[in-house]
Amino acid sequence: MIAPTGLPRIQPGDDLASLIAPFGLQDHDVVVLAQKIVSKAEGRLFRLSDITPSERAIELGPKVDKDPRLVELILRESTEIVRAIKGVVIVQHRLGFVMANAGIDASNVDDPDQVLLLPADPDASARRLRARLKELAGVEVGVIINDSWGRAWRMGTIGAAIGASGLPGLIDMRGQPDMNGRILRVTEIGHADEIAAAASLLMGQAAEGRPVVIVRGLGRPDRDGNAAELVRPKNMDLFR
Repeated sequence: MIAPTGLPRIQPGDDLASLIAPFGLQDHDVVVLAQKIVSKAEGRLFRLSDITPSERAIELGPKVDKDPRLVELILRESTEIVRAIKGVVIVQHRLGFVMANAGIDASNVDDPDQVLLLPADPDASARRLRARLKELAGVEVGVIINDSWGRAWRMGTIGAAIGASGLPGLIDMRGQPDMNGRILRVTEIGHADEIAAAASLLMGQAAEGRPVVIVRGLGRPDRDGNAAELVRPKNMDLFR
């Protein structure tokens, strides 16, 4: 894994691929980008002062100890509130993810009045970045958009893929034999999530300033895919 340095602070409208293309990419590399720089480049910054909270957001704000304007944005980005307690609102994001606060964050955002939302369509963002990198650098790469996620059953945050292109999000091992010849019946590998988590070791979670990681040596992917295939359907979600 390689974490290039020297990337400028990303602003809305920046061409991320043109900033990454000079990093000496090779065919079959996987370029992992922090969600924040993708969201910033796509202009997903919103001013709280521009938000008028709904009655529901005004009612919920004190219960979760959050600014009702922020709660309003969370509600707009969500299809369902899964759990709401002081300090956190667990929702089903409109993209299908079950996550805290709809992924809305203020860390590493310069203006204290602004918050950053997830990309509108992270898989589409990954496809565009991949195509643009091929255009500029002449290489076939995979692209993952990486976000920091907590988990219901374990402490701590890890990197998780919210967007992917050029590699499978999920690898289905069912029907293949193990070392003893037994046929696997349930094993599915969160391939893109494993890469995202590994890249997070170099990216860090705070002020490290390494929002791009190049993963090399994984080999040619067996198929194209996306991060949407990692979303567990609600009827298979034992926590809900």
